[in-house]
This record gives sequence, structure tokens and C-alpha cells, in this order.
Amino acid sequence: MAVDYTVIVVYLVGMLAMGWWGMRRARSKSEFLVAGRRLGPAMCSGTMAAIVLGGASTIGGVGLGYRYGLSGAWMVFTIGLGLLALSVFFSARIARLKVYTVSEMLDLRYGGRAGVISGVVMWAYTLMLAVTSTIAYATIFDVLFDMNRTLAIVLGGSIVVAYSTLGGMWSITLTDMVQFVVKTIGVLLLLLPIAVVKAGGFGEMRAKLPTGYFDPLGIGGETIFTYVLIYTFGMLIGQDIWQRVFTARNDTTARWGGTVAGTYCLAYALAGAVIGTAAKVLYPNLANADDAFATIVKDELPVGVRGLVLAAALAAVMSTSSGALIACATVANNDIWSRLRGRAPSGDHDEVRGNRVFILVMGVAVIGTAIALNNVVEALTVAYNLLVGGLLVPILGGLLWKRGTAQGALASVVVGGLAVIGLMAGYGILANEPVYYGLLASLVVYVAVSLATPATDTAVLEAWRDRLAGRGEVLEPVPAPR
Repeated sequence: MAVDYTVIVVYLVGMLAMGWWGMRRARSKSEFLVAGRRLGPAMCSGTMAAIVLGGASTIGGVGLGYRYGLSGAWMVFTIGLGLLALSVFFSARIARLKVYTVSEMLDLRYGGRAGVISGVVMWAYTLMLAVTSTIAYATIFDVLFDMNRTLAIVLGGSIVVAYSTLGGMWSITLTDMVQFVVKTIGVLLLLLPIAVVKAGGFGEMRAKLPTGYFDPLGIGGETIFTYVLIYTFGMLIGQDIWQRVFTARNDTTARWGGTVAGTYCLAYALAGAVIGTAAKVLYPNLANADDAFATIVKDELPVGVRGLVLAAALAAVMSTSSGALIACATVANNDIWSRLRGRAPSGDHDEVRGNRVFILVMGVAVIGTAIALNNVVEALTVAYNLLVGGLLVPILGGLLWKRGTAQGALASVVVGGLAVIGLMAGYGILANEPVYYGLLASLVVYVAVSLATPATDTAVLEAWRDRLAGRGEVLEPVPAPR
């Protein structure tokens, strides 16, 4: 295992080094939060794929393959579909807005009255998303070092907080690109073919497993529909995803970068399901399906390769964790704290320093919450239920329906969010009904209140259309050379 340990340690040290390098570039708010809006197609697609393919997509995706066979790909597949839909239909317009958060977009569209409430909902979503990724460190470090759960969470979380605080989005982008390459090599090019060969090939897998394992719809139509509702639509509106769109140098880059990343997600989904199916042949009686990834890596891969594949799992967790962390801090600072203070920061340097402080504070909160929670699935479900139930309708309504009003948007956020929370308390966190009924309530209230209130001011709509078209945009400050 010494070689495997060396691979992991080198990888972790490299992440910190890139955080230090990113700090030298992050000298303005734009550089710190959205990498100066300068990423080209390759970096844009790599960082986009890295943020959406986290521990749930890697460890959880293999676990679903172990439990359901090829149809276990549907969870990650719907993530890819959501990313494709965002890229094809919305990303160009989103990139042209030149904002930093989803709530700023709502303010532009509805006239400056939706920010704080929508910010609270988005903050809760990004916080829980970061928590679920941080919890996953315990699984990986347990396989690597037989480490105590709390210590594993503190170690992994501290590394992510360190490089994210140092360089902001530049550090996260650089580490994401490394993580994207490591995941591609570790999961797609190494673990996938090795797992299939160890299981005896597809013919042997078919002979040893029930036919349902090879049914594309075997996981069930209702489950697939719920995945579409939560993950596909969640990809359209999440701050963590939009913040990656904001990093693109232009709208064409945003569209094509996201399209490539979405297509990559579809391949990653199928790979995870096949690996899980192979693990079912090799280890038919695992007590926990989510242990399939760690078990097949530990028992079937040669020294060195095992370290690289575990680094791939670590990369998957870190990419989502860091993306969710900077999104959480950005929302907390820009959409909640700054608005509650009622005044803008005094200068660009202060904004960078302030955002660093918020990443550090939110990072500590994430690590503490991850230590206190045990159930990753429940935390992730709460995050996406709040996001979709509270914000999907006013965001898509603002982009697609000009009659939507600020009153309708605020009512939709409040009613949808409270409905989801109440229904989760009644039906249970993992039930499907909370997001179904919460989303329906949000839609009904949005339409009804918008039609019952005066239309949005013409000047507001005209300014909105100008920003969507790339006109009248706010110029980003250019940091002075040093």
C-alpha cells in the first residue's frame, strides 16, 4: 500500500499547491468568484464536469449499479441531461447577464425585490450540497488509512477549505481540471475495463445475474421521473452550476463547454452502472451497496492503480465540495450579508478579503455539520427538494414568461419552500411527494399572484432584455499589474 499512499499524498499536496498558485491571480472580485470570466472551452467543460460528478455520482453511481444493474445509471444520466438542457437553452443568456449569483439574476428580472429570500433558499441548498460531499471523505479515507470518521472529514474538508480560501475560483478551476483528468483515467480508463474483465466479461455477467440487471428501465418509472424532476431541473438553477457558467469567456464558450460536459456525464453514468454490475458478480452479498466501489478497488486493482483510482474518487468528492463551498460563501456574502447590511463593500480589495472570510467561515460550518450528520442521501435530498421546490418556478418563469412579477416570484419561493419543508416532515425526507406537491404549489402561486398583480415595470423589463442580449452590461474591474 506504500505506493498507493504516495499517490494520494502527492495528489493532496498538489491540490494545496494549486490553491497557493491561484491566490496570485485572484486579485479582484471577478477573478476570485468567477475566474475573471476568462475560461476557454476546454477549461470550461472540464470544470463543469468536475462540479457535477461528485462522490454521489461516483460512489453512489456504482452503488446503484450494484443494486439495480444498468438502470442504476439513471441518477447520473439525468444530471447529464440537465447539464445539456442548461447549455443548449439557457447558458448563453445566463453568461451574458454578467452577474455573480442566481439571486442577482432574479433582482434584474423582477426589479430588485427577490434577493434575500431566494438567497436564503439557495444558501441552504449549497450548504447541504457541500455537507454531503464532505461526509464522503470518511468513506475514502477509511479505505485508505482506516481513519476515524471525524478525523477523515476534518482532514479532507480542511484541504478543500484551504485551497478554496486561498485562490477562490481560480484555485478551484485549476484543481477541477486535475480532478477531471484523474477521474477520467481512474474511473473510465482503468476501473471500468478492469472490473468487466475481473467479472468475466459481459457474457459471464449476463449468465450470473438476473435479466432485470440489464433492463434499462429496471429501476422503475417513478424513480426515473423523480430523478428527472430533482436532478435534471436542479442542474438548471443551482448556484454551483451557474457560477461555472459565469466563468466562460463568452456565451458560445458557455454553451459548448456545458454541452461537452453534459455528454461526458452520460458516459460517466453508464460506466458507474457497469462497474456496479460487475461488482455484483464479484461480491454478490455486500451488506451495503455503496461499499461496492471501495470493495472492488481494494480487492481487485493492482498496487499503484488502486491509489490512482482512489485518488479519482477523492477528486470527485473534492470537486463537488469546493464548488458547493464557494457557491455557498458567494450567496451568503453577496445575497444575504451585503443586503442585510444595506451597503456595498468599500473596494475591490475588501471584496476579495471579505469573500475569503466567508469561504473560511462557511467551510468551518460545513465540516461541523458533516461531522454531526450521518445520512448522505437524506442531506442531498433535502438540498435538492429545497432548490427545486423553492426556486425552479421563479427562475424559469423569469427566463420564459414576461408576465411574471416580483410578487409572484416571492410568493412562489416562500410557498414552495415551506410546502417542501412541511411535506418532508409529514411524508418523510426520502418520500417523492414533497417535491411533487411543493413544485406544484410553487407553480400555482407564481401564476396566480403574477396575474393578480401589476405587470413588471417596462423600464425593468427593458433593462433585463438589454442584459440578456449582452448590452448595457457592467464592466468588470481589471486588477493592476504587480
